[in-house]
Amino acid sequence: MKHTILFRLQAFILFFGSLPFLNAQQLTVPSDAFFYMEINGAQLNQKISWEKFNPILQEITQDKKNKKPSWNDFSKNGIKYDAKQYHYARKNDSVTMYTAHFMLDNRERFLEFVHATKKTGLEVSKKKNYSYVDLNDDLFVAWNDTHAVLTRITYTPYVKMEADSVEAAETVTDSTATVMPEEELDYKAEITYLKEEIGYLKDNIRDNQEAIAEHEKNIKYLEKNHKYPPADEKSEGQEIEPLENMPSEEELKATEEEDLRYQKEMDSMNVSNFKMARKLAEIEFDRVFATSLEMKAQEKFVKFRNADADVYAFTDYGNLFGQSTNNILSKAFGFDMFIKNFYDSHTAYNLYFDKDRVRLSSSYQHQNPELQKSFSELYQPGRNKKLTSLIGDKSIGYYSVNVNGMKYFDIIYSMMNSNSNSGYEKEMKLLTETIKIALDEEAINKIAPGSGIFVLNELTTRTVDYTDYDYDDAFNEKEVKKKKDIVVPNFVFAFATENEGFWNRLFDVMATSKDLKEKFRKEGDYYFFKDKDDQSYLNEFFFTVKDGVVYLSSSKENLQAKNQSATVKKDIKNMRRFPLSGRLDLQRLMASLGSEVTTVKDRKMLDAVKKNAGEMHMKTQTKGDRIQTDIEYEIKNTSENSLMYFFDLFDDLYKISEEANQPPVL
Repeated sequence: MKHTILFRLQAFILFFGSLPFLNAQQLTVPSDAFFYMEINGAQLNQKISWEKFNPILQEITQDKKNKKPSWNDFSKNGIKYDAKQYHYARKNDSVTMYTAHFMLDNRERFLEFVHATKKTGLEVSKKKNYSYVDLNDDLFVAWNDTHAVLTRITYTPYVKMEADSVEAAETVTDSTATVMPEEELDYKAEITYLKEEIGYLKDNIRDNQEAIAEHEKNIKYLEKNHKYPPADEKSEGQEIEPLENMPSEEELKATEEEDLRYQKEMDSMNVSNFKMARKLAEIEFDRVFATSLEMKAQEKFVKFRNADADVYAFTDYGNLFGQSTNNILSKAFGFDMFIKNFYDSHTAYNLYFDKDRVRLSSSYQHQNPELQKSFSELYQPGRNKKLTSLIGDKSIGYYSVNVNGMKYFDIIYSMMNSNSNSGYEKEMKLLTETIKIALDEEAINKIAPGSGIFVLNELTTRTVDYTDYDYDDAFNEKEVKKKKDIVVPNFVFAFATENEGFWNRLFDVMATSKDLKEKFRKEGDYYFFKDKDDQSYLNEFFFTVKDGVVYLSSSKENLQAKNQSATVKKDIKNMRRFPLSGRLDLQRLMASLGSEVTTVKDRKMLDAVKKNAGEMHMKTQTKGDRIQTDIEYEIKNTSENSLMYFFDLFDDLYKISEEANQPPVL
């Protein structure tokens, strides 16, 4: 107990020791936050159709018993939706906290909303300059006249589980199960129960055949003897032998007392964890409401924020993953340098809900200028005409890559070396030099310099044979040959090479190896792969090397130059500017998946998604000291804007799901 208290105090101090209590005027985002988000309420509130959104919220929050919504009008719950919202998350080894800040325009209505949401019986705690209540065991909300703070806290202290304690608990449980005194058996109820169980087991009759047979045997025995057969009975009529080594009443009482102590200990632990989470919430609320409540985020959180974005978010990978690897690798021969450098980066996101599309722009930046320079030099614009000629007007989508493969080595070497004071700097530098000597970087880079493309031309349907199992009334298994349609991708993956000989030798080895020759064969310049499993999605494709390009494709026709419209030619032209780029026609993709859908519910859901699906475009480029990726998703429906498009789609899918769960009308 003493160790547990000390540990919790340490976790408490470590998590909140760095809070800026001294600055009582300015509310700041904690510097150790791994996630930060701003919601531009002034813009988003104008894009939300509450007439459509409010019924959706009422439906998903209603009480399933009385079919009444928890709140009638979510647009009028006291929250000022046209004000900016601030969210952030932080964590350590024991605590994860997510906090959201809201402005209020009607305190009394917000209190009504809180009372309608919280569990019955939970009392509001009043502090000097705010009030708060726990909505459940890990969710707390605080407020004053103009401001509300919602925080979710997960507290999970380390618990040392000793093997002998676990074994002892298992022994106690097993003993209790063995010696429980029997009451008079309602054999008719047991027969009904077993028949119901057989009905459930028949849903997967192949895997449950033994259990079904056992239930049938028990039913026959119950009908004849009005009790279950003994556990060790081998045939009907066998005499039931009394249990040996029956525990005494004192032993049974001791076992029950041990179980009761264990249950009390678990209840006490849950209460203790809740008290700790509640205390952490109080400290966060004290910190917030002791300020002017005007949020200020440090420069690193908002460096790439665009004021026109509807939502802005920031993720710090060092704060998110750094602590999880600190204890494991910090003393592992200096490899903490590599881990620290790997995670010492962040990404900022600007999200826009336009009239006819959704736009997401992300900016990745590494904290180490040398590493960021290597990342920027890795992405080099350019195009390979042999690769881009594989894109056609009828292609469902493609993804193109043009990078400088040599820069991968620079990135790895930079991550292995830093100015860390771990005490293994010399060893890491020696390891780096050894790797450089062992690797012929230029030779490796010539195998695949960094230009490649994946093109999905279509999804076709192929009929395959498969074996199912049927059962007669006696549950005897019988194999049944059936057919089904599966979706097969028609694609080509190709990349440039400066060492054709390496790939030809590799494919030749696969075609002549005694372990692989049954699946591989060579015909002229092509190497074919054929899987005997006819049910697989990719049971046949081929490799070849031609004119400095390595091809892997499901069809030879995919290697031929395709007809290209002005739209495709524009995409190809953009490849000169964007090292990474792609396009995906989601509507055509969804339309090709119909044969994989078997139930009415799934068919309706697929049709709902397919009806409104559009095209997605992706592009990545280096911009100054960051790597910027832009993704656009065009929508095709009658929604007011792209934000309501997602709400409308969710509403359609939710209604389909609820309809499928309704009992059939007789």
